[in-house]
Amino acid sequence: MNKHYLIICCIISLYLLPPQVNAFNIAQNICEYIAVDDKKRLRQLLKANHLKIRKLYSDISCNGKTMLEFSAERNAKEVSELIVKKLPKRILKESLPAIEASSPDIAKLIQERLQ
Repeated sequence: MNKHYLIICCIISLYLLPPQVNAFNIAQNICEYIAVDDKKRLRQLLKANHLKIRKLYSDISCNGKTMLEFSAERNAKEVSELIVKKLPKRILKESLPAIEASSPDIAKLIQERLQ
């Protein structure tokens, strides 16, 4: 009886651990795709995991910055364009001053979306 109980506990614990590890890997991959400006792989990752930028935006930071600030810092124009299209205008207005300092091109994309 004890042996079966131990096996069942081990199996249950295996099912409890992967979501946390998976969430970390997804966040890490998102930041990597932003850093290399790989819009295609970012979209594939989001679609495969049924995720939306709008929902993830406040929960993920890349090097201590928001996804948009990080993409502007890395001058990732294609990924920045995707992020700008997906975020609400309220968030874009809040982010604009920080983006203007690091990337005028991406700041211009935000300003165009806000109009």
